[in-house]
Amino acid sequence: MTSRPVVGTRLGHDEILAPLGAGGMGEVYRARDTRLGRDVAVKLPAREKKHAYDDATPMIGKRWIPEKF
Repeated sequence: MTSRPVVGTRLGHDEILAPLGAGGMGEVYRARDTRLGRDVAVKLPAREKKHAYDDATPMIGKRWIPEKF
């Protein structure tokens, strides 16, 4: 089971504002980058699925990945 961040949770310098969507690859949240002073999208990769490339990239599912648009 994935532990979803709640509104107000901080991930680094990003503060979660609202969920935007979810799918097979993970979840996307609207967040506020407190350093840049603007809204961003934060993608959290899915943790449940085991892929062939997981051994080659052991950080997948273990950290948040800031993808800012």
